[in-house]
Amino acid sequence: MQKLDILAFGAHPDDVELGCGGSLIAAVAEGKKVGIIDLTEGELGTRGTASVRLKEASLAGEIIGATFRENLGMKDGFFVNDQAHQMAIIEIIRKYQPDIILCNAPEDRHPDHGRAAKLIADAAFLSGLVKIQTTLNGVAQAAWRPTQVFHYIQSRNLTSNFVVDISAHMDKKMESILAHASQFYNPNSNEPNTFISSNSFLEFIKGRAKELGQQIGVQYAEGFISEKMIGIQSFDALIQKTT
Repeated sequence: MQKLDILAFGAHPDDVELGCGGSLIAAVAEGKKVGIIDLTEGELGTRGTASVRLKEASLAGEIIGATFRENLGMKDGFFVNDQAHQMAIIEIIRKYQPDIILCNAPEDRHPDHGRAAKLIADAAFLSGLVKIQTTLNGVAQAAWRPTQVFHYIQSRNLTSNFVVDISAHMDKKMESILAHASQFYNPNSNEPNTFISSNSFLEFIKGRAKELGQQIGVQYAEGFISEKMIGIQSFDALIQKTT
């Protein structure tokens, strides 16, 4: 078992980079250990192939500085929130014992995103129940429930409960996104155009980060939704926006 500070889940191989890549890069810069789990290989994507996307995801994970990146091989477009899928997530959570889980938006343009959000949140709770038994390499796993589950913002403009300053890491976030070369803007590509393959989509990602950053007086930020109340130990933890 390799104890993690943060474990980020994505339904598809590029979800994490788009939604919380900057926050993960910032965490790594602070010395935190982070890992990434992709539920599917994104095999239903219009552009690229499953094998190509796995290689791209590996490169993106290296750019972020993740300790590891794994793919659970669930069916793109067709995974469900049932016992079998929950157990697969529970085993991962207990294996790495993260303090914080980051996962997909609770509601979004792609139906996999909201479904993944509920699946992971449910599994995170169930992982803390001692009567649910799992094993790793034949050894019983201890129950483990992360302190927090946060949902990152994706396509739809959902209201964030808090935002993370990623100003110092925006360039590296974009580098991690562009590691998924089959999916995003490439003027030399002969593959079909998609919702995310235009240069304007990359500008949208930057614009979203600028908008969220402006709300707290920084250049770039990423937004998150919390399922429970967030507490702080001191007012010093707050970022004061300058007027």
